[in-house]
Amino acid sequence: MTMEGFFHGPLFLGALLGLALADVTHAEPAAREGPPNIVFILADDLGITDIGGFARHFTEARPDELFYETPHLDALVADGIAFSQAYANQLCSPTRAAILTGRIASRMGVTTATPNTRTYFNQGAKPPPGFDPHDTIEHKDPIAGRRPWINAASNTALDPGIPTWPRVLSTHDAAFLGKWHLGGHGVPERQPAAFGFQELAFFDAGASAYFNWQPSWNQKKPHFATMPDGFSIGKAGPPSTETYLTDDLTARAVRYLERRRDTDRPFLLSYCPFAVHTPFQAPEADVKRFAAKKQRGHLGHDNPTYAAMLAHLDDSVGAIRAALERTGLAKNTVLIVASDNGGVEYTTPPATDNQPFKGGKACLYEGGVRVPVIVWQPGRFEGGAWCNAVIDCTDFLPTVAELTGNPAPAGIDGRSFVPLLDNPSAPGPERTLIWHYPFNVQVLHPDHGEPLSPHSAIRVGDHKLIWDWHGKLELYDIPKDPFEKQNLADEMPERAQKLHRQLVTWLEANVAERYWPQRDPRVAPEDAGGPFPFRDLR
Repeated sequence: MTMEGFFHGPLFLGALLGLALADVTHAEPAAREGPPNIVFILADDLGITDIGGFARHFTEARPDELFYETPHLDALVADGIAFSQAYANQLCSPTRAAILTGRIASRMGVTTATPNTRTYFNQGAKPPPGFDPHDTIEHKDPIAGRRPWINAASNTALDPGIPTWPRVLSTHDAAFLGKWHLGGHGVPERQPAAFGFQELAFFDAGASAYFNWQPSWNQKKPHFATMPDGFSIGKAGPPSTETYLTDDLTARAVRYLERRRDTDRPFLLSYCPFAVHTPFQAPEADVKRFAAKKQRGHLGHDNPTYAAMLAHLDDSVGAIRAALERTGLAKNTVLIVASDNGGVEYTTPPATDNQPFKGGKACLYEGGVRVPVIVWQPGRFEGGAWCNAVIDCTDFLPTVAELTGNPAPAGIDGRSFVPLLDNPSAPGPERTLIWHYPFNVQVLHPDHGEPLSPHSAIRVGDHKLIWDWHGKLELYDIPKDPFEKQNLADEMPERAQKLHRQLVTWLEANVAERYWPQRDPRVAPEDAGGPFPFRDLR
């Protein structure tokens, strides 16, 4: 299937289209045989129903009712294998850490996504015994009232000594492109190259401008005067003719694939666009077109700038797939598309809406952690099948290891889902998944409208328990109640208590104490803020 006719016209520049689409139907087969190439696309803040194919799968929406336009992602859903119960973490950095290492992120202390937060390293301070130099000194969020819990510390940088994709896939060259956000915001020895990636272009931050982004990416001035020399927040690379960030990164990805056409060694391309993360920025003509659409508001999708940003992301996926087909690389390449967390509902205006799922980014409800995942390889992983088995972001590393014939490292939490790719209708094994978000956050709870308090969660088999550290337990049967409308904690108290104890026991065994919220001795339980009476369930 070719990609011609699917691009959004003015949304994508003609030069890039020509590069991606020339002679798509006349591709010569790639000469190399052996382990497949891996192209991994990790979108940022892409909600579970932002993709039309997923929206139609989970709702009764007709294609002509949808506000967003995602024809290329829809084509991948129709041609590949889509996962209906794929899970990530509540925020980007924990998911990125889990993907690269195959480990539950809280085991490494990567529990949130930080701005330029003070750490022992960037303050030139000696960390306490057992602490990582890149642990935060404190986390603050402007929440009114008194809270019983003080925010935990978190680790802002991934340890390069942990086995990650480039070292596990020793058979492959590895390249990184886009958002990093795992390097302590510019620590030289924690950037992609330290993990074995060829750096095509990257930025070690949570968000980026979409226009005139290059000065920020090439910044050499440290965030803090106490930081040592050698600071570099990113690498913009040579100037591009593209003026919009998503288009620029796409051009770089396509050029990389062009260069790999005639090489014998297989490759891994980890492409992490910033789209569709804030700030809300898109070409004006595209925004105006979406603002005038009659479908605006359907499924709560009402932000025309976000819709335009999503359309550029969709075109990016389409251009990469077209380049794979045109160069003949597609036959021996596994293309994976995923998101790092649920869609954002807390901005003004809201970026998107994850309905019918509850909550969004920063929440441990399904709307915050259930994400779209699509896998495609022509002749192998195709057919438009849906897999309803549970997979997790920790599973990507052992999966690509098995696909490429490399052993997965010891001590990981993920498991390969290659058997599910081979047989998408298989039920899959029972899974135990863990989430841990030990912070008071200004994001409002979808039920009671109060700021989020520290919360952790566990899913074992069909049941998912969410533990609000203020003292509330919520229990849901996810296959029967995927939209989390019926809390079963009072109906099934023994099951709720068993899962809560299992969760606490796991945290005690695997998460360092500094990554737990701490009781504030200045706040008496009766004075604690929150939507319900405080009970310390730890």
